[in-house]
Amino acid sequence: MPSVTFDEAVGRLRAGGLVAIPTETVYGLAADGLDGAAVAAIFAAKGRPASHPLILHVLDDPDAHGVADARARALAARFWPGPLTLVLPARPHVPRAVTGGAPTVAVRAPAHPLARRVLEAVGHPLAAPSANRFGRTSPTTASHVLAEDPAWAVLDGGPCDVGVESTIVDLSGPRAALLRPGGIARDALEAEIGRLDAGSATPAPGTLAAHYAPHTPLVVVEDVEAALARADALGLRVGVVRAEAPDVHARTLFATLRALDGTCDLIVAERAAPGGLGDAINDRLQRAAAAHRTPLLE
Repeated sequence: MPSVTFDEAVGRLRAGGLVAIPTETVYGLAADGLDGAAVAAIFAAKGRPASHPLILHVLDDPDAHGVADARARALAARFWPGPLTLVLPARPHVPRAVTGGAPTVAVRAPAHPLARRVLEAVGHPLAAPSANRFGRTSPTTASHVLAEDPAWAVLDGGPCDVGVESTIVDLSGPRAALLRPGGIARDALEAEIGRLDAGSATPAPGTLAAHYAPHTPLVVVEDVEAALARADALGLRVGVVRAEAPDVHARTLFATLRALDGTCDLIVAERAAPGGLGDAINDRLQRAAAAHRTPLLE
């Protein structure tokens, strides 16, 4: 299916259908987040395990679908709309399909103006995981979505500005925890609510060991030249992802992986400098690398 208009997208979502919509992070395969059947269709389309929770995209209020405390309200006031997801105790009306059966719900307010217009027009929160087959490289343009499945409806909002998924913070218990690095840096979050634990047992999207993966094996290295020499000795055709300025690197990461996928035997990715977006980039690369064994690691 070609790109749909704004009115067509809103109509499909109101009728319980699926539409890929742009956000500032990546394109999401959206459905009415309070319609259990529509949410189930997301899982079927992506091939996503039913136990893997989704994010509810909302306009503003962190307390509408999860139980927000002072920490949640402080983070929402500072960083919403934006690439920050809060995991909260779920309110009873949230479908269990959204939460993966857990008592928690992940919510965020996207900053992309087109996503916000859609949310306002539909009038319900939207469940919208990345618009790709489960475990594969996230899409940051409408053409990436259609490469996943040309039958998916997509609302074209141009390339995504951030390019990696949202930061996820678990606020469902007494100790706040960082579950996934993303577009909001740890130190900025800790300046608002204090120390974040390194993780928790709370289930959250995009936190599986192997995720975000191209079909071509990928290895993350500190020394690209040494890796290229080793690959050349093994007779491997190599594609290279060089570390760039963090905002540029994040914005182009998934597009670069998609462009290299299938053109070489191995993708060699240079590890980003730690901190801020660098942590998010390295997280995605490590999870992508975990999907395959590579000759450089054997």
